[in-house]
Amino acid sequence: MSATALPPPRFADPAVFGRVAVLMGGTSSEREVSLNSGSNVLEALRARGIDAQPVDGIPALVEALAQERFDRVFNILHGGDGENGVVQGLLQGLGVPYTGPGVLGSALTMDKIRTKLLWIAAGLPTACFVRIPAGGDLAAAVRELGLPVFVKPSCEGSSVGVFPIRSEDELAPALEFAAGYEGELLAEQMLTGGEYTVGILGEVALPSIRIVPASGWYDYHAKYIAEDTQYLCPGLQGGEEAQIRALALEGFRAAGCSGWGRVDVMRHADGRFMLMEVNTAPGMTSHSLVPKAAAQLGIGFEELCWRILEQTV
Repeated sequence: MSATALPPPRFADPAVFGRVAVLMGGTSSEREVSLNSGSNVLEALRARGIDAQPVDGIPALVEALAQERFDRVFNILHGGDGENGVVQGLLQGLGVPYTGPGVLGSALTMDKIRTKLLWIAAGLPTACFVRIPAGGDLAAAVRELGLPVFVKPSCEGSSVGVFPIRSEDELAPALEFAAGYEGELLAEQMLTGGEYTVGILGEVALPSIRIVPASGWYDYHAKYIAEDTQYLCPGLQGGEEAQIRALALEGFRAAGCSGWGRVDVMRHADGRFMLMEVNTAPGMTSHSLVPKAAAQLGIGFEELCWRILEQTV
């Protein structure tokens, strides 16, 4: 299958899916985004005649599965145990099909540091970084790497706890956050050649999207609230577009991922593409990127949700 050709849908009868739990919400820092994504997915599946029901969080899912209420799970639980392999391991152990990558890919890519180490070992390009252990010297890591940098948690999403630092004067908010944060952080080289993302659907890399936030960087506000963020799709043309899609698909597979997801890529000022991170349960809100990319191939939101769910059959 080429990087641009999508096969036809495998099924036409919604009954093939049985009873579907749309897993959303939960307790992570991304709860509100997950509820937004989940309500959109739920509406789309129901519009296609699928017997889909909302389930808020893993304890509720465990209770429902104990009562044999569902045949498969559309996982749109962002962050935390929804993306770190926990819910994947639960469902795999119970023999319940689910959307998205499996235990290994989910657990690995939830950790940005370990994902980058794997890519480096595989000879794939990623931005330079310095690991900051819990309680470590953030200021020293930033100085070691050299400004400008991003400081971010290794295991969060949706731009939670991400700080752009272009000068020593901008260190204070990151230092304050780090003082109260129990996990690992990383200082990462700030690349200035453009920000891109590539959705993955099965064996296909969707058209790239170039993200141009009006504020200068793609923070939580630019992702979920602002209406002036530009999304250029496809983000590139010709050979460069083919290159970024191939790199994203290679990075996704190298990290043990399959099914669907999204790979974020930055461009160095010298033109090189650098893998940044993998999202194994990407957003499905009105501002989200995988639906925008799928639309470029004529795949509407309802069909996209159908095709993602098809991967569980």
